[in-house]
Amino acid sequence: MSDTARETMEYDVVIVGAGPAGLSAAIRLKQLDADLQVVVLEKGSEVGAHILSGAVLDPCGLDKLIPDWKKKGAPLNVPVKDDNFYMLGEAGGVRIPNFPMPPLMNNHGNYIVSMGNVCRWMAEQAEELGVEIFPGMACSELVYEGDRIKGVVAGVFGLEADGSIGPNSEPGMELHGKYVFLSEGVRGSLSKEVIAKYNLSDGHEPQKFGLGMKEIWEIDPAKHKEGSVTHTMGWPLNGNAGGGSFIYHLDKNQVYVGFVVHLNYKNPYLYPYMEFQRFKHHPMVAELLEGGKRVAYGARAISEGGYQSMPKMVAPGVAMLGCSVGMVNVPRIKGNHNAMLSGMAAAEAAHEAIKAGREGDELTAYETEVRTGAIGKDLKKVRNVKPMWSKWGLLPSLVAGGLDMWTNTFGFSLFGTMKHGKNDADSTEPAAAHKEIAYPKPDGKLSFDRLTNVSFSMTNHEESQPAHLKLKDASIPVSVNLPKFAGPSARYCPAGVYEFVEKDGEQQFVINFQNCVHCKTCDIKDPSQNINWTTPQGGDGPNYPNM
Repeated sequence: MSDTARETMEYDVVIVGAGPAGLSAAIRLKQLDADLQVVVLEKGSEVGAHILSGAVLDPCGLDKLIPDWKKKGAPLNVPVKDDNFYMLGEAGGVRIPNFPMPPLMNNHGNYIVSMGNVCRWMAEQAEELGVEIFPGMACSELVYEGDRIKGVVAGVFGLEADGSIGPNSEPGMELHGKYVFLSEGVRGSLSKEVIAKYNLSDGHEPQKFGLGMKEIWEIDPAKHKEGSVTHTMGWPLNGNAGGGSFIYHLDKNQVYVGFVVHLNYKNPYLYPYMEFQRFKHHPMVAELLEGGKRVAYGARAISEGGYQSMPKMVAPGVAMLGCSVGMVNVPRIKGNHNAMLSGMAAAEAAHEAIKAGREGDELTAYETEVRTGAIGKDLKKVRNVKPMWSKWGLLPSLVAGGLDMWTNTFGFSLFGTMKHGKNDADSTEPAAAHKEIAYPKPDGKLSFDRLTNVSFSMTNHEESQPAHLKLKDASIPVSVNLPKFAGPSARYCPAGVYEFVEKDGEQQFVINFQNCVHCKTCDIKDPSQNINWTTPQGGDGPNYPNM
């Protein structure tokens, strides 16, 4: 679409994504200088619509950003009261005592929250300070000025199914800034472009990912224990993949039930969604959920590479925040606090640069703060947990990882900094090297088929628009991925987007993009790296209420 057809708007800072990182940046910028012009562009239909997280929130980021958050009514209403860790077998489980665990694993002082609702509240705080927030505005392109990124294109609507301009097309507008902050979350499409264009991953380990799936349940009040936090490992994944579960009791007799599968699994027959559904039939979980009802479902990828996988975070005119870089503390299963801290650090660096007349340069002060400040210290302590798990398996890594976290508490590691090796796509092995995995049929009470569950994510995409899931080579799914890897996209997607259908005696690859919950797993795990996730038109996708 021609640039001349677009209007432009000028700001000091343009922020892509109204998650905890982007909103923290916006708030901090206005705290530092009320006259700065700041805009936040959110692809979801409203702030929070695309936010999915566990979540047990460490409030350290919020404490720094808005110290009087309690007085201002932040939705942190359920403090953690007890921590439980279990190693599961098929019929039972063994509780792992808390006392040998490193102090960083303690959830005392943290809160069970809906991060979607936290972000809705943060957006209110930002708007009170004068931040402009535009939901339903997907950012589809970057705008360059020489080697510098000077803005984004947002709000393109009404393209024809083939991507051409139609009678109802709207060209969108260019929003220019002295700096652009990308806070798109995991595997953002613009962040991917920036990383590739400026070679920001050079010298860093490949990013690693997990797939997190989550349901909200209303359970029998007699079984509800507000403030209880439980994590499990072991069954049903066992040796097939790394990962585990979380069960968080929030208020109003609701429970978050979640399951994470590390995406470096080898067997292409593994079906992460069905592992999650099977998990709920474990006696300990089934007893909790029986008599209750599932009220919501969603999924998203999680960055798990940690300290050694964070790429360079800045290029001329742009900075990447939060999960766009990968700031999750894997053993704690927490990244929201680091996302908030990163937003504040980027805001402070941009404010100083603008004040000094250095607009559009690289915000090296931001990168330095992330790597050497609170975020870097948080992630450096746990940097070997993920590679240990991947290389040595669950039990050895529990022992070695626990020891490493303890020694890192005192500033040193017996293992140095371990490497991850392959990316998650390259970890997938040919189907001939593995056996198929038989999964029980969902019973419709505790476990559900994918399409039924996707309806509980309130996902919607305008069907006449171009598919936002792009194939680099349309022949590869049938010619390569099906015969060599048994068509893994039909299983790794937690929303049933991809399927192989026989027509006239030939296999065809079908993309049901309307089902997409924007988890980005296909962009990460496809063994041929043939799927490119891009943004659909603004407002489309899931509409999570309390995730």
